[in-house]
Amino acid sequence: MRFAAYEHHHRVRVAVVQDDGTLLPLPGVTSLTGLLRDCGGLPGLLAAGAAALDVPPGPHVSQVRLLPPLRPASVRDFVTFEEHVEGVRRSVDGAAGVPDQWYAAPTFYFTNPHAIYATGDGIPVPPGSAVLDFELEVAAVIGREGRDLTPGQARDHIVGYTVFNDWSARDLQTAEMKVGLGPCKGKDTATTLGPYLVTADELEPYRDTDGFLRLALTAEVNGEVVGRDLLSNMSWTFEEMVAYASRGTRVVPGDVLGSGTCGNGGCLAELWGTRGERTPPPLRPGDTVTLTVEGIGSVSNTVVPGADPVTLPAGRRRSRERP
Repeated sequence: MRFAAYEHHHRVRVAVVQDDGTLLPLPGVTSLTGLLRDCGGLPGLLAAGAAALDVPPGPHVSQVRLLPPLRPASVRDFVTFEEHVEGVRRSVDGAAGVPDQWYAAPTFYFTNPHAIYATGDGIPVPPGSAVLDFELEVAAVIGREGRDLTPGQARDHIVGYTVFNDWSARDLQTAEMKVGLGPCKGKDTATTLGPYLVTADELEPYRDTDGFLRLALTAEVNGEVVGRDLLSNMSWTFEEMVAYASRGTRVVPGDVLGSGTCGNGGCLAELWGTRGERTPPPLRPGDTVTLTVEGIGSVSNTVVPGADPVTLPAGRRRSRERP
């Protein structure tokens, strides 16, 4: 099944999306995140969706404003594509190759669950940035709580998948990562999720013999294709990522885990690193980015002007006086 959150006539609803785009509203449900907390995993979600098949159909998806399919409990963004790491390191850090430590575990960082955008929304330029980039990813969504999971157990905790665009201010990112804590305001302004949550069972036909989902990925800027890859080029499966995320802690319904950016043009910074020049150029207001994932759908957003940064003083060099 496919689930959408949408606004229509000033009301927010959650619906099953039929093949022709007709929306079947779930009775009494206004939050997919809340439904995930209550339904106990994929079987419960499918049962809730089946109940919508007996209600009168709602509007067509073209007649509503789509919202992010869910409001995440948290967002972990991984980096699982070797080709992306190699290209972006060259672009952002001026370094060559892939660090040995990258192969040790599926590394991630936490990004902002309060800056989630839907397909069709304008994406503001982050304050103070002049080098805006997109990142083409797929996200797994957690439907059951768990901790210290094995990859085998983790499969039952993934309720579905959605397209994930990790908007990145590369100039801010390059500067702040010199501190050694990872990305901060370079990743803090916007993440696109959508257009729908596609339940995990729908994508099982795409699973290869190694456990990876073989989905075609395409990135376009202003209608021109700039990147193509396969999701199966990930170096870890989503189940392995969930297992690592749950190590020593817990994953909960509504958690979102991004695959990390694909290779072969999954973002502009990778192309800049490969080509040795900023071609295509950084995104500017008016540019439209469309990301398409086979079996899930497309999200499309246009960049709009952002706010000016509030000026702050530089850090003070203190005397280090002791009491």
